[in-house]
Amino acid sequence: MRGILCRDLRLELVRGFCVALAIPALSVGASQAQGVNTTTTLTSQPGASAACSTPKLTLALTDLTVAVTGNAGVPAGTVSIMDEAGSAPVQLASAVLDSTGKASFVFYLADGAHSLSAVYAGNVAFAGSASAPVALTISSQCDSEFVVTASNLTPGSASTLTLTPGQTGSATATVVPSEEFVSALTAPAFITLSCSGLPDQASCSFTPENLEILPGQDGGVTSSMLILTSAASTTSIPQGARPLRSSTPVAWAFLLPGTLGLGGVAWGVRRRRWLSRLSLVVLVGLVTLLGTTGCNPRYKYEHHGPVPNPPTPAGSYTVNVTGQFSNGVTAITNGTSFTLTVN
Repeated sequence: MRGILCRDLRLELVRGFCVALAIPALSVGASQAQGVNTTTTLTSQPGASAACSTPKLTLALTDLTVAVTGNAGVPAGTVSIMDEAGSAPVQLASAVLDSTGKASFVFYLADGAHSLSAVYAGNVAFAGSASAPVALTISSQCDSEFVVTASNLTPGSASTLTLTPGQTGSATATVVPSEEFVSALTAPAFITLSCSGLPDQASCSFTPENLEILPGQDGGVTSSMLILTSAASTTSIPQGARPLRSSTPVAWAFLLPGTLGLGGVAWGVRRRRWLSRLSLVVLVGLVTLLGTTGCNPRYKYEHHGPVPNPPTPAGSYTVNVTGQFSNGVTAITNGTSFTLTVN
């Protein structure tokens, strides 16, 4: 009996010792679960301005840069921009941090006061954090629901794309909606991009062509724009450079004797007027048929060759980039322009 009691006592002592060791381990695990402390910084600077459809107004876009740093390693995850100027905070946009722990935003804010802050959500390894608020006052903005801008003109300068015939240029088209536009959305809106004002032998394309604007998201949406020009074609065939196809001598072997035979019949049957007239009609029809074959497109192509394509004409052109949105009842259009120079 005494041996059993001693054994039970030893088991209880061992169990208590294990529990005592487990409590600090759990505390360390809970501390690590909170993640590495982080610091979120929000920087604001004026963005590129764009002309408005309303006279005497200019749109001043707002560029925001968010940087999240940690005590160990580079934080990863999602960061959001909040506007706390109203009665309740409003989330304007969110983005995923890049490999350096940064994210960029472009906003078209409504007139009035704004208090913007960046909120890092955190993850398993890093704790969340928020930046200090940045106060902005916007005035004399465009009254359009969205604004279209063109940037990164390559090759060229800030406002001019310079190409030679046959060369391809690129640009970035950005659509930035206003707060009022996105706050009124109950479903995603699609804005279709197009261009006009290009010279002959030039074209443009957008990838994607339809940009999606989500409800409650003010961040700009971008599309890659390509401008294609044409070089002069060097393909041409002088007249008479290509002979008739190989079946032509065979055709003449039948047509020529047949024509002479019909002429002989018409000459030899003078007493039978109806046969003479019939032969004459067939002869005229045959000659007409031979004449029309020389005017068909294949004959022209084989003897004259294709017409060489002209190059994109040199000069300076104003290219208009337009965005259009339609809700099924009314259509909203806004755009921008840049200069295309073809040397």
